Amino acid sequence: MAQEYRLILKYADEPGYTPDIDCYLRHGGYETLKKALAIAPKTVADGKTVSGPEQIRDDVKLSGLRGRGGAGFSCGLKWSFVDRRSGKPIYLICNADESEPGTFKDRQILHKDPHQMIEGMIISCYANDVKLAYIYIRGEFPEGARILNRALAEARAKNFLGKNILGSGYDLEIYVHRGAGAYICGEETGLIESLEGKRAYPRIKPPYFPAVLGLYQCPTIVNNVETLCNVKHIVAMGASEFAKLGTPNNTGTRIVSISGQVKKPGYYEVEVGKATIGQLINEFAGGLLDGRKLKALIPGGSSSKVFKAGEKFKLKKKGPDGMDIETEVEMLDLPYDFDSLMAAGTMSGSGAIIVIDDSTDIVEALANLGEFYAHESCGQCTPCREGSLWMSKVLHRLTHGEGRKQDADYLVKIADNIPGGRTICAFGEACSWPVQSFVAKFKDEFVAKGEADEKRRAAQTSGASATPELKIAASPQSP
Repeated sequence: MAQEYRLILKYADEPGYTPDIDCYLRHGGYETLKKALAIAPKTVADGKTVSGPEQIRDDVKLSGLRGRGGAGFSCGLKWSFVDRRSGKPIYLICNADESEPGTFKDRQILHKDPHQMIEGMIISCYANDVKLAYIYIRGEFPEGARILNRALAEARAKNFLGKNILGSGYDLEIYVHRGAGAYICGEETGLIESLEGKRAYPRIKPPYFPAVLGLYQCPTIVNNVETLCNVKHIVAMGASEFAKLGTPNNTGTRIVSISGQVKKPGYYEVEVGKATIGQLINEFAGGLLDGRKLKALIPGGSSSKVFKAGEKFKLKKKGPDGMDIETEVEMLDLPYDFDSLMAAGTMSGSGAIIVIDDSTDIVEALANLGEFYAHESCGQCTPCREGSLWMSKVLHRLTHGEGRKQDADYLVKIADNIPGGRTICAFGEACSWPVQSFVAKFKDEFVAKGEADEKRRAAQTSGASATPELKIAASPQSP
């Protein structure tokens, strides 16, 4: 496909490409690690000596790489927050707990090209003086865990892991840790608690920023699978060349998961911002099913705010003179990047597009999401624990004939009282944003369903009360 740009998935789907180390080496595997380990210290203009690891950290920052797990935060900036003066060991965790509904990109890497992620992880560890690292993988990925353990064993056997890696004097060990399958473990501090063997209650920030007080109260970096793969390519091609991919402030490539009511659901890798939402749906995913029309679209995994078909947004773009120009953009013409979607009131999140056509009952769709979030709340914070359950109960009655006209407003009232700093982590926002946006953009459907339920119950009640009276009137008088 002309617009697809495969960087991370370059070999993943090639016939005959296998996840073993020999196949990876034949395709140039671990050459970038050798390059990273061989970077010599250099002296800069002010006379300061910059080590090889520091140069890698600088390149990651200059590349503009943003995290591919959800928030889209600068990877290089995240690394720069690490406390390197405490004397404590620094840990790195690969977040392979891909649990956002609609997202299925990272598992493609784990299953088809695990050594690419491992190489990127080793380079990232070397850049940050990490001697011990973990891959936290979702419990529902048993085959992925087996593949990773096998790949790590292969890497150790060839001295890409372990003591004195490739004679460089650098030591590193990586272990796979299987989670029990909890959405909350996608949140980095909840993940850390789980990795320590505790209930996955997210930590309060501040003071528990992982870069300072993370795993075992030591400085910790948490990056997801796709992000770590990109580190390898930044070192291989150089920061400036990597930054040429994509668009300003949205550099590199992005693997997008497209699901829902399209002809070719799947995963596609594109330069960030070089494809619009409409192109991703109609050209990459083959368009909607025959005879169907687009009704709504979830752009970044289930927690992102929904778009309604035909929506238009006013966005600011730089003109030729560098001044901001306000332009109106139709939803399908939005570039799929971090900033454009944020300006439109939502987010690209985990890079998952869920397409909803006109055959879908919007209330049923939201009820499905509501049940998921009520089930996955860790229960630590009252607004989230109670609010997610209340919303699910309201949506359950709306989809089981017990709805009320005012339920639409009641849902929003509950949702509005969960986020806004009332909870420790972002799960509160994750469960409330879908409700707020679905009801705001499809309120008539929620009200109509509630009204229909009220009328039907009223008719049943009046019918039930009339029947006994008729029987009494028709029965003979008792003696």
